[in-house]
Amino acid sequence: MTANAHEDTTTAVDVAELPSHGVQISDVAAGKVRSLLEQEGRTDLRLRVAVQPGGCSGLIYQLYFDERLLDGDAVREFDGVEVVIDKMSVPYLDGASIDFEDTISKQGFTIDNPNAGGSCACGDSFH
Repeated sequence: MTANAHEDTTTAVDVAELPSHGVQISDVAAGKVRSLLEQEGRTDLRLRVAVQPGGCSGLIYQLYFDERLLDGDAVREFDGVEVVIDKMSVPYLDGASIDFEDTISKQGFTIDNPNAGGSCACGDSFH
């Protein structure tokens, strides 16, 4: 029991000391993240957004839930949802906004990134 209490305290202190980032998340997207976390029964997870090499244009986005906080991570909270970005991805994502679409033709998270110089025809990668 003591180890868990210590872990929670350490995480809270670390989050407060971490740098922030310039990514925005819409209320709809934050609500979807909260809903997914509630379905999983997990309050210890954060939405991690990263940029990785790959795809037709050179870089791809990754969005996933993560319980870890890594050295150099930047964190920002949106109405109870923590969005975490690793230090290498921060410059690629500064000013980007995350939304969630739920239409008849598309369902999922979208990223509008002013730093993307272009994207591939399939829309899965950028440069």
